Amino acid sequence: MGVYALVRWAILEKQQVHAYYKDCHRQMCPHVIGWKNGKAHALFYQFAGQSSNGNLPQWHCMDLDEVSTVSVVAGPWHTGHSQPQTCVDEIDAEVQV
Repeated sequence: MGVYALVRWAILEKQQVHAYYKDCHRQMCPHVIGWKNGKAHALFYQFAGQSSNGNLPQWHCMDLDEVSTVSVVAGPWHTGHSQPQTCVDEIDAEVQV
């Protein structure tokens, strides 16, 4: 199963995703997946792991071409105060919170 399919499944099942992005291992909960400017993107709430700026928890909009070593993990769902998202223009799936 590819990155897009795994993240989409995690959204539908409200599961955590552990993955690498920009050389950091991140533990996140995906909230939205779809397309922006013709590229697959997803909005994640990172609650643990490594961060390039050291700030956690935080929201990340990720180009899924840059996400690797993805695993879907059962565990508590994490989210934060949300604002209208601009990560994805064409939404394929999103978590209902």
